[in-house]
Amino acid sequence: MNTFISVFEQYDWDTIQTKIYQTTTIEVEQALAKTKRNLDDFLALISPAAQPYLEQMAQISHELTKKRFGKTIQMYAPLYLSNECQNICTYCGFSLDNKIKRKTLTESEITLEVEALKKAGFDHVLLVTGEANYTVNINYFLKSVTQIKNDFSTISVEVQPISTEEYLQLHQTGVYSVLVYQETYHRDVYKQYHTKGKKSNFDFRLETPDRVGTAGIHKIGLGVLLGLEDWRTDSFFNALHLDYLQKTYWKTKYTVSFPRLRPAEGVIQPNFIMDDKDLTQLICAYRLWNEDLEISISTRENEKFRNNIIPLGTTSMSAGSKTNPGGYVIDPQSLEQFEISDERSVAEIAQMITQKGYEPVWKDWDRTFSQMSKVLDFPL
Repeated sequence: MNTFISVFEQYDWDTIQTKIYQTTTIEVEQALAKTKRNLDDFLALISPAAQPYLEQMAQISHELTKKRFGKTIQMYAPLYLSNECQNICTYCGFSLDNKIKRKTLTESEITLEVEALKKAGFDHVLLVTGEANYTVNINYFLKSVTQIKNDFSTISVEVQPISTEEYLQLHQTGVYSVLVYQETYHRDVYKQYHTKGKKSNFDFRLETPDRVGTAGIHKIGLGVLLGLEDWRTDSFFNALHLDYLQKTYWKTKYTVSFPRLRPAEGVIQPNFIMDDKDLTQLICAYRLWNEDLEISISTRENEKFRNNIIPLGTTSMSAGSKTNPGGYVIDPQSLEQFEISDERSVAEIAQMITQKGYEPVWKDWDRTFSQMSKVLDFPL
């Protein structure tokens, strides 16, 4: 079957990059004047020429988000199940060449971590692991999801790319969404950062969202690791990927995340610096381009930025996050995948959201809805 690669290969990185940096203020103003925007408009809105228009972009982004999603912020927490990994990635604390203590949570340890998350109020959880085929594989994923599926309204996963058949198994077991980041869409640069392991296969990773979509997963999350390459060019290709997926798997929902490279054990320094103003511009550009796109902001970002970005396009936020297996209860001192920046408690972040005039949403989905859609034969 055709995959995103057939679209991706029609575009040249250098050509797109040149086009972005040669965008004029007239093209930006034309994009802002529209009520329905395409990828060319998105390209204009992420260009340096759009920077003087950030206030106008922010106002439009606020209105579009409020119209589509209301004044709500969905709350979720990551649950790291394992830091075992067979890949060498120069930016990740879990990289195989880092001499760290490896840990994969047992069933009883998962129970204790889940109890801590439920006590904090969470009903949406994101399961995260390294990529270790022998230990953290489809059997482990299915067992873990089965164990906790009655504890959460929705379960998302951010794990190693797997086959269509395996994604179908996850879907049937209760997984609601799959997050998979290409890290960078620059093929040659990708090779420099991913030197060993299954993740070094650029094309296999690039086709992963196609396999997820074919399996019928309700929601797919994309993003690039901001700091590996020029953020503007990488973000254009990420939007191109989303555009293709929405047209191909039109029953599926989509979300985008903005992980900026954070300090971690043995990792490189960012190759490209992206400041808060840049990230604000990118978030607003995504919202102006796509009103239906969910936008997630994690605790990678600092307290001040997270406070200020809420009205400008955000639809979901993590809180009180731990990025190490067992970080909530079992083993708080185990190695983190990366350092978080916003270290406020769950209660503090929920209070902040309320003070901003927004509602922190802990539950907005129930499996009964999914079962009903199957009976009535229509998508939700």
